[in-house]
Amino acid sequence: MTDERERVRPSGVWATAVGVARVRALETERENALFRDPLAQAFATAGGLWPSSPPLPDDEAARRRLAVSLSIVIRTKFLDDLVRRASASGVRQVVLLGAGMDSRAFRMDWPEGTRLFEVDTAAPLDFKASVLVQERAVARCERIPVAVDLREDWPGALAAAGHDPTVPTAWIAEGLLIYLPEEAVELLLARISAQSAAGSRMGLALGSRGVIERFGADAEPGSAASLWVSEMPDDPVGWLAGHGWEADSHTLRERAAAYGRPIGTPPQPEERPGGLISAVRR
Repeated sequence: MTDERERVRPSGVWATAVGVARVRALETERENALFRDPLAQAFATAGGLWPSSPPLPDDEAARRRLAVSLSIVIRTKFLDDLVRRASASGVRQVVLLGAGMDSRAFRMDWPEGTRLFEVDTAAPLDFKASVLVQERAVARCERIPVAVDLREDWPGALAAAGHDPTVPTAWIAEGLLIYLPEEAVELLLARISAQSAAGSRMGLALGSRGVIERFGADAEPGSAASLWVSEMPDDPVGWLAGHGWEADSHTLRERAAAYGRPIGTPPQPEERPGGLISAVRR
């Protein structure tokens, strides 16, 4: 077992994955949880974010943090549903890009023969591995970590790990694209498209228009919002169509209402089109 003193400490962009785990742990404790992630608390604890801090004062900063937390919960549920539909359609390859502390390999039921690739840099994968060993976690599918920087030749690394681009894949980019400049987002999508057979699925959580101005302008240094650099295109459905994908777009507000967690604040004009995307490769 990895000694806790030897564990890589969260830093940089990937440290935000531990914050996401904290949000998922809090959701798991709810009686009416939209999902349950039994490993989330262990990840948050290992990263120094558990026990959870007491509620913040009722001010604008606190409301923004709560809004970000809600967006994490809703997008997690949205993408859970997407991969379930992909599995039901016969897809047996899943790729998590910027996997972070994602535990879908362990907390979801997978059809026999499913291979799930977790693509991320070595530091978060090593941190995650130490927690998984500590928790004696057992994956419910064939889980294949792929340690590579998404700025490098990750398609080559993915192919070397056994990914087959001739059969459909379910791709998930959750909470990733907002940290990438626009040209890197374009390159990532082009690479995904080149590795996607007809019938592949893709789930994206994009930064909605205006989110950086509302949340990132005065964000605390080192916080997730301080690292955001890009928002979704004005027409995400058209953008994806140009890459060969047939997409549906949803706002966070729409999905939150559908899941029984309506957002109480008035809608903002920039909330449409939505930042939660499901797409099929034609």
